[in-house]
Amino acid sequence: MRCPQCGSANPDDSVRCFSCGCELAPAPAAAAAKTSGLAIAALVLGILAFFTCGITALPAIICGIVALVKIAKTNGVLKGMGMAITGIVLPFVFVAVVVPLLLAILMPALSRAKFEARRIVCRANLQTLSTAMTMYADWYEGNIPASDKWCDLLMQEADVSRRSFQCPTAPSGTCSYAINSNLQTLGGKPDPELVAIFESTPGWNQAGGPELLTTEYHDGGGCNVAFADGHTEFIPADELGRLKWTTDQ
Repeated sequence: MRCPQCGSANPDDSVRCFSCGCELAPAPAAAAAKTSGLAIAALVLGILAFFTCGITALPAIICGIVALVKIAKTNGVLKGMGMAITGIVLPFVFVAVVVPLLLAILMPALSRAKFEARRIVCRANLQTLSTAMTMYADWYEGNIPASDKWCDLLMQEADVSRRSFQCPTAPSGTCSYAINSNLQTLGGKPDPELVAIFESTPGWNQAGGPELLTTEYHDGGGCNVAFADGHTEFIPADELGRLKWTTDQ
């Protein structure tokens, strides 16, 4: 350093000038580098992405990128590049690791919910057919549609849509249901335990009994059944033996 009084050059660590003895002022200490607030924010948001289902992932990436740009422009005045990079990387780790894990956990539940929804639609179809048959019986003195053309008659007389004859889980066929061939009328007080309409192998205008009944549309777990009094139930497979097919049972 140079002496402010005589201008002589002196070593940087000198306390006094070697020429004139003047006291030399110490060189100002370099300012300590500060940690970038954006870098800290990127790191915190990146960590929080694992606890917020990725909500903070995008903000973490944005903060990290902006922090890197600012740190590079300050020539060492700002630090925290490692934090910024970590904040950028963590959201991608979340997407690569946590998201597939969450999907693996949720997919079975979603699939089951979809299956249950289709079962409910199937039951609603049966309820529609049961209501239409009751209306038909009211119009024709308690008589139900002829068993060999009951589908056609319900469409013609009760304005039932063709879609109501199709279980959404059935693989094929124009109608997924059949009527109980032992059901003659719905007059008076119908037996609440007597089967009226049930899920069957595909076919149009089918009528019969247990030989037509199927549980295939619900993975063998049971089937939907509409009873003579108009109510419908999903009957588990192990309880199908209790169904009443004739008035003599």
